[in-house]
Order: sequence, then structure tokens, then C-alpha cells
Amino acid sequence: MNDIDWHRMPTLAALRAFEATARCGGFSAAARQLNVTHAAVAQQVRALEDEIGVRLVWRDGRMLRLTPEGEKLGQALTSGFVTMQEGLAALRDDARHKPLTVTLPPAFAAEWLMPRLARFWKRHPDISLSLLPDRQVVDLRHSGAAMGIRFGDGHWQGVQAVFLTPAPQVVVGAPELLAGRAKLTLAEMAALPWVREQDWPEQMDWLKSIGLHPAKLRFTEFPNEELALSAVREGLGLHLESAALVEDDIASGRLVQICELSHESLGYYAVFPPGPVSIAAQAFTTWLKAEL
Repeated sequence: MNDIDWHRMPTLAALRAFEATARCGGFSAAARQLNVTHAAVAQQVRALEDEIGVRLVWRDGRMLRLTPEGEKLGQALTSGFVTMQEGLAALRDDARHKPLTVTLPPAFAAEWLMPRLARFWKRHPDISLSLLPDRQVVDLRHSGAAMGIRFGDGHWQGVQAVFLTPAPQVVVGAPELLAGRAKLTLAEMAALPWVREQDWPEQMDWLKSIGLHPAKLRFTEFPNEELALSAVREGLGLHLESAALVEDDIASGRLVQICELSHESLGYYAVFPPGPVSIAAQAFTTWLKAEL
């Protein structure tokens, strides 16, 4: 393929004006199609003629006719613009049928999203999702994901972040562990066993913020959040968790909320790689905001 010499290429506006003039048969018809004035089209065509040094149109009374050179250029431009239009249409069609790939924390996927996913598809049956659960923060550009859902303060390099909802943390326990109690003192919480997941040091800082001493608590540690939540539901200990992930458990009575820790800077965010956001990603984000 030959390289394009953009320095010698006329402006797109001038080429588009002449292509429409040649195809539609006059300045007025071209102006209506391009939604500009008759004078603007005529000016662009005259500028194109001056730039390339070739007469493209001539008037025959009230009619506008193409010169042989104008007919040749008009056909080439129409063919080129049609090829461009077909290529863009194919890309848009591919984008519409390509699944929306979303990275997100595994526990958020399992505990919050999956029970609600049918509601999303009922509203948007044309949008398919490909979920990529991962405990680590995934680089959207390298993974090819269209978007991600992240927990944190919204400050991550290399992405656009859209706030979805605050994410207060709550201490919860199974009813049988609490023996009918709905509230516990710090001493009572310290006397009970606890469940925690690995690699979450902030969890210990939050427990300190309510007056507990993590070093004195009896923890059973699990490798991930999903197993920790399963253990809590079985009554193996108290647990500090994001309220969004246990709201259904609390509403059903499967877990009891003991206390809440609010951190204004923390929340769930939708994140996107730099650049335009697809219509599917926008629709999914809007739905997440409404549900959370």
C-alpha cells in the first residue's frame, strides 16, 4: 500500500463538498444533504479547484455540469467515502455484538452482581457481558476490558473513574453466633471469634478505628472474600465487610449488622480506559448507579 501524502491532500471539508456536488448534481442539493449553505459548498468547491489547479465544474445556463476531470474525481471520492462508511459501519456492528468485558472483584461479582444480573438483561437484552473476576487491580488497557468496577477512593492512574455509590463497612455475624443479640459492646465483640480474608490490611485499621485491638482478637483466616463470607454465614465468627455485599443477608435475617463504619472517601467506582466509552458500557454504568 502506498503511503498517503497528507501534506498534498486537500481538506476533508472541500472533498466532501465536491463529492456531494458531483453526486447530487449541484450546489443547492449538496448543501441540503450536508446541512450547510449553498455559498459554503460553492466556496469549498472553488477552493478545491484552486488548490489542485484543475477545473471541476462549469455552468451551463442554470445547470451545473462536471468537467471530465470533475466526473473522474467525483467517482473516486464517492467510492472512497462509501468504503470508509462501510468500514465504520462494520466496526459499529462488531462493537454492538461484542460482549461488554468487565473486570471486578470476585466477591462483588458473586454476592452483589449475579443475583441482580437478570434484571439488567431484562432491561438490556441486547447487551451481553463477559465478567473477569480478579482480586487484583487489572490494567484495563492490557486486559482488553472495556470497563471495571473497583472499590477504593477513585484515584487510579490511567483510567477514568465514575463514582457509583458510597461503600460503608459493617460488622456482621450470624444470629446463632450472637445468641439473639442485635447489638454488642466492644468487650462483647472482642470476646467472640472473628473471620477475615488474607491480604487486606486496611481491614485491621478499620477495626482499630472503632476501638478494637486486632492483635487481641481471635481470627480464622481465609484465602479470599467469598470463603470468608461463607464462614460468617455458618456462624464461625464476626466479620467486617462492605455493606453492599451483605445487604441481602441482613435484609433476610441470615446475618445481623452490629455496627457500621463510614468512610466518605471510599466507594465503588466504574472505571474506563482513556478514550470514548461505548454505549453498552454507559448503559451498564447507568444501571449500576440505579441498583447500588
